[in-house]
Amino acid sequence: MNAVANLADERLLIEAARNDPSRFAELYEKNFDRVYAFVARRVRDRGEAEDLTAEVFHQALLNIGRFQWRGVPFAAWLLRIAANKLADRWQHAARNPEVPAESVEEAGMDVEVERRAMLFQLVDQLPSDQRLVILRRFVDQKSVREISQELGRTEGAVKQLQFRALQALRSKARSNHE
Repeated sequence: MNAVANLADERLLIEAARNDPSRFAELYEKNFDRVYAFVARRVRDRGEAEDLTAEVFHQALLNIGRFQWRGVPFAAWLLRIAANKLADRWQHAARNPEVPAESVEEAGMDVEVERRAMLFQLVDQLPSDQRLVILRRFVDQKSVREISQELGRTEGAVKQLQFRALQALRSKARSNHE
């Protein structure tokens, strides 16, 4: 099945979950492994990874009505929620005076989590065609050729969209740090 058909199927699943929360289970099953892997790579403790993953899906279920379809995989929204949860968790841990010494050392990872959360927000602000190319290249890890076939554009056009998107992201990231 091609990616466009997958996105159409996913959109139908999202609409079904909006109308009947019991249908969210299908989205959960489809995306659990990706979200758990994302969280588990960023925390040391398996229990914490499981808790955070559960929080991500709980928040997604609560906010499914606010989800806006933008033609990108539902997993991108879930990963943005996960990045925000991780950032919140590390910020809380860094400020909490009762945190054990080894957890304070892990707070250095806070910068990385915040950077990723900011990147998700910046990508979300890109024009839809640029956002889709960035997500396909760097989240789905697809080649320029695969993306060009999926979008029905030339490889040069996809490279140009990627170039412009990366330029915009660099510019926005610099302006956020100044």
